Amino acid sequence: MQTKYEPTLESLNSRALPQWYDDAKFGIFIHWGMFAIPGFAAKGGSISDAFKNDYDRAVAMTPYTEWYWNAIKIPGTPSAEFHKKMYGNAPYQSFREPFLEGLKQWDPAQWAESFRDAGAKYVVLVTKHHDGFSLWPSKVANRHEAGWHTERDIVGELARAVRAAGMRFGVYYSGGIDWTFNREPLRTITDFMGSMPGGDYPAYAMAQTRELIEKYEPSLLWNDISWPTDFDELLHLFADYYNAVPDGVVNDRWICASLRGKIMRLKAARRVMDYFAKRHIRKNPKAFDGIIPAVVPHSDFRTPEYARFPDIKKKKWEATRGMSYSFGFNRNDRDEDYAPAEQLLSDFIDGVAKNGNLLLNVGPRATDAQIPEEQLSRLRTFGAWMRVNGEAIYGTRPWTRASAETVDGLPVRFTRKGDTLNIIFLGSPSGTEFRIKDISLAGEGKLLADGSPVVLKTEGNDLLLGFRSSLKGDFAPVVSVRLS
Repeated sequence: MQTKYEPTLESLNSRALPQWYDDAKFGIFIHWGMFAIPGFAAKGGSISDAFKNDYDRAVAMTPYTEWYWNAIKIPGTPSAEFHKKMYGNAPYQSFREPFLEGLKQWDPAQWAESFRDAGAKYVVLVTKHHDGFSLWPSKVANRHEAGWHTERDIVGELARAVRAAGMRFGVYYSGGIDWTFNREPLRTITDFMGSMPGGDYPAYAMAQTRELIEKYEPSLLWNDISWPTDFDELLHLFADYYNAVPDGVVNDRWICASLRGKIMRLKAARRVMDYFAKRHIRKNPKAFDGIIPAVVPHSDFRTPEYARFPDIKKKKWEATRGMSYSFGFNRNDRDEDYAPAEQLLSDFIDGVAKNGNLLLNVGPRATDAQIPEEQLSRLRTFGAWMRVNGEAIYGTRPWTRASAETVDGLPVRFTRKGDTLNIIFLGSPSGTEFRIKDISLAGEGKLLADGSPVVLKTEGNDLLLGFRSSLKGDFAPVVSVRLS
């Protein structure tokens, strides 16, 4: 009999994490919308670098192309200069028709096939980003921007294609920001924190989110930034979602409207907070590497952004990042601007060893609804590795420790499944013998790539692995050990 959840923390927090999500490990994020027509953002490093190096206009200087509408409101920014040169005085709304025209070339089944072949087990689509434009024919009227949605059901079409390819489907919704309800230019982090709309926005956001749940029954409900209603309404949303989608999961970015947020709407309060924020960043620059959301009263998993946790976490987490510094498509990104496939794969393996998933983003073009080759090539690398070594990833759990290293300094990560321990080398080793420091194991080992035996021997405090034939430099080989 299905459990019926009540809108209380006691009831919601009693719910176990659905096994499918813990087993899946790898998902695809999709940032795609009108912002991908200009496809432009300032280039100056990561989002963290923008706040460290140009705090007073950092929100307009991030590498996130999906924040373009805000960036062009700030005179003198690279985005504003680019917009003036390319589009003159055309409003952001002028990108709607080119986006809809590009949709004519969209093949959702082709996207789903690429994601499945990369080894992904779920897909999360940005259904509404900060620009407020909805990628489904919403029946919830936006009274601040008429017709601010697609007539074509992008969400529904992709959901069907993803599920037909054997994956789960989830929705992202920008609950905390909507620039059709609050059009104030945002420059600093406190501007951003204080920009969550009030008025008729909380009811609008709730109605749209409930519409997404009812129409698409998403396996993941992925909110961003914060949430505009009060806490009691949020608990009712969670309970209703779990009762409608029994194996659904929600992320951790549901910080409800609060007195602090209301104070941040006052410009004088923001400037005071900006002073202290800048001083904190100057004194602690490394503390602002990536984004780790605050802990909230209820969530199924945490979501560090362009960041990972350094050790095993008891609570499930999901690292999210773009392949370059942007989530949305950036016309200026070249292959060298994207993280190497091996780095992305190493970070993924490291996260799995520490109880994490990876939600890896693709940013398709809007002019032709295609995923850039630089991104597809990295997905193919993931797929090739997972087809050989997926046993060491899917359905695994952390071991008693996440990491070690060889005597030569090669990083090693561990995952386990039942009585099987997987030893994953984060590199491209060559040779027939490797010594891992400070590890003692006994059991029957094999190389996952070809099933050949691997001999385990303890020497002093170290574990010696002996291979039948020399490793030839393939990236991230895996030794599977049935423990005895």
